[in-house]
Amino acid sequence: MKRRTIQSPVSTLLTLALFGLLAMGACKSKKKVAPAPAPAPVEQPAPTPPPAAPKPSAEEVAVGKLENYFNSIAQSTNVDAANRTINEALGMFSNPQTPVLIVIHEENGIKDYDEPTTIEKYLHYLKDTKKNLNFISDIRLDGNGRVTELELRRKK
Repeated sequence: MKRRTIQSPVSTLLTLALFGLLAMGACKSKKKVAPAPAPAPVEQPAPTPPPAAPKPSAEEVAVGKLENYFNSIAQSTNVDAANRTINEALGMFSNPQTPVLIVIHEENGIKDYDEPTTIEKYLHYLKDTKKNLNFISDIRLDGNGRVTELELRRKK
């Protein structure tokens, strides 16, 4: 038969301490972990606004207004309203006899024009036909911003 030896109290104590440490190491700590400090905000340059659209030239403004007048006259259902619009449009020209040239053909930079007309006759033509078949391809203004010459082309 084997004989049991009595273990020393020191080795028993060490064994218990080892188990205790292992048990405590396996348990999670009940202390709350402090959150890491938030990083300092990085200052970013203010976004640059998109570049402003360039202001339209006097010619572009005049073309826009005239195209609106032409469409309004051609689509007018009332003769009096068309005549009022014609009078407004004539105010943009240096005089009612301002030449209107209509390009009918262009080849190698050489333009062929329909018979020249005046702005007054052209506006009444729009009123009578109720069709705006042309667009403004060139415009000339005087120093006061009034139209002195108008070149039109057929819409495609």
